[in-house]
Amino acid sequence: MSHPEKSPSSDHCGHDEGSLPQGLLVAVSGILTGAGLVLGWMDIGPEWLQTTAFAIATLAGGLLVFPAAWKALLSRRLDMNVLMTVAVAGAWIIGEHGEAAAVVFLFSLSELLESWAATRARRAVQALMELSPPTAIVIAADGTERETAVVDIAIGTEIRIRSGSRVPLDGEVISGNSSVDQAPITGESVPVEKSPGDPVFAGTVNQEGSLTVRVTKTAGDSTLARIIQLVGEAEEQKPPTQRWVDRFASIYTPLVFIIAIMIAVIPPLLMGQPWNPWIYRALVLLVIACPCALVIATPVSIVSGLTALARRGVLVKGGIYLEAVGKLQALAVDKTGTITQGKPEVVGIFPLGNLSVDEILRRAAEINTHSEHPLATAIVSAARARNVAFASAEDYVSITGQGAQATVDGHPHFIGNHKMAHEAGVCSPEIEAIMSGIEAKGQSLAVLGHLPHGDCKGEVLGIIAIADTLRPEVIEAHRKIHEAGVRKVIMLSGDNQHTASAIAKQAGIDEAIGDLMPDQKVDHVKKLVAQYTHVGMIGDGVNDAPALAIASVGFAMGAIGSDTAIETADIALMKDDLTKVAEAILVGKSALRIIRFNVTFALAVKALFIILAFAGAAGLWLAILADTGATLLVILNSLRLLSSTQKP
Repeated sequence: MSHPEKSPSSDHCGHDEGSLPQGLLVAVSGILTGAGLVLGWMDIGPEWLQTTAFAIATLAGGLLVFPAAWKALLSRRLDMNVLMTVAVAGAWIIGEHGEAAAVVFLFSLSELLESWAATRARRAVQALMELSPPTAIVIAADGTERETAVVDIAIGTEIRIRSGSRVPLDGEVISGNSSVDQAPITGESVPVEKSPGDPVFAGTVNQEGSLTVRVTKTAGDSTLARIIQLVGEAEEQKPPTQRWVDRFASIYTPLVFIIAIMIAVIPPLLMGQPWNPWIYRALVLLVIACPCALVIATPVSIVSGLTALARRGVLVKGGIYLEAVGKLQALAVDKTGTITQGKPEVVGIFPLGNLSVDEILRRAAEINTHSEHPLATAIVSAARARNVAFASAEDYVSITGQGAQATVDGHPHFIGNHKMAHEAGVCSPEIEAIMSGIEAKGQSLAVLGHLPHGDCKGEVLGIIAIADTLRPEVIEAHRKIHEAGVRKVIMLSGDNQHTASAIAKQAGIDEAIGDLMPDQKVDHVKKLVAQYTHVGMIGDGVNDAPALAIASVGFAMGAIGSDTAIETADIALMKDDLTKVAEAILVGKSALRIIRFNVTFALAVKALFIILAFAGAAGLWLAILADTGATLLVILNSLRLLSSTQKP
């Protein structure tokens, strides 16, 4: 089984750190290669000037390859770096200085593109650590409060979490009511109401009331700390992948050397032939077998594929991921912000009296204009979208964990959840049936009612259904992903199973699993890898980072995704368009197909001219000319990826 290398820059270019020197060497190599070619084409200056430009270009690019080749030889490995070094040495021996410089430059450029991912896990972990505040407000036994470093807080300590603050440690609410935005940890699309006995997680945001929490886990054992640990473990556990040409190089390079040695040694030793002619023929074999076309088959194809996808808003962090994405057989997707828009919207209004839909929206918006709660802002946005004019209600009072009350048109009204309707004593079997139907679809609801007062018994005026809606391209994207060869798409969500199943049904996704914490998402991705081998994961949040890291290829929603998800993923969808996933898969398939064709073609040409040369039917110069022609054809074939369409 093959998966992308953990540190492409380390394995191929020999640089774990320092992208600036690496980029500088690639730039020098490219500029001087271009300068040398221009000098030759325009016949400017002495020949030594052109040769010097090619020599420095070869050396600059080679500093990123030759040490890695030497290291591979010391460890008794023959990889792409060794093949590259042989190609360059052979090109200089036969006087093809420009070809040697060009090969080194293109190869080092492709390695530079891959090295972008070398430090992403480290940056991702740093971004995760910033989610949790370094201190917490500890409540002492005498009731006084003091700010204390979270690393010094023991289990059982009581802490205060103020409105608008991030939760510093995992714990259990012992007093207070509030709604908490758990999206960074669980990915739930709407804030979760918290009351005594409910758990809270480090890194989440307390939105409304003040909470008193008893700490249940130390800083090192919190859910957020576990996510950080999972990201690191996933990066280490992800099995390494060799590129296809790397695997080919491990066979081709030793085979050529063994045949050359046999040609140089066997006839003199076993047949009494003179040494010099056979040693010369062995050298001729090495020169003809110089794998310039083979070596260049990968970098030109990779750079072309990466460029083609970048033009479409798909940022691939290296050639090994471009090859890997073409092999995907299964795909796991997050829900909130990936399959859905990531923000609640009004999806239904159910009048229960004589009021019109617009009138219900007006009264609801007048109350909710005082609140920043996501459900409240969704209602206000819906009223504005329908051009419903509304003022601001008077006597507004927020009731934590339920909703709000205010005076509208001189009468007390309320808007809130199921519990608030019960507390007001205005529920009925009819209303219960409507609310149950909404909740069964995985939607949230807001009940608008007239509070009992004076001689008025009070009543429910209407119910507003609110949900995180599908992204417009999801259904088409799902179809294209299957057409691209992916056999199964499964949705992994931190939201409840009802919501996850409802969204998956709307999107036509094969399977949905809800109520998942980040470590459980990782377990499900591991199961998919065991079943399908090549598995992708698409996500946008911090809670998706471990699963993105463990998948064969991780996709992040680039524009709306968290920095952690983008850094951890191998591919970023900068336009947040899921149809681009299928395009990436198709371009990956095409790139791998072109690389394999190029290698096969180059090998066939070499085999033909090796036979002709030893039969005396072709001179060395003709074999060199054929090799140059093969290299040119390989380049032109690889460049087809630049103009590839949606089905390359």
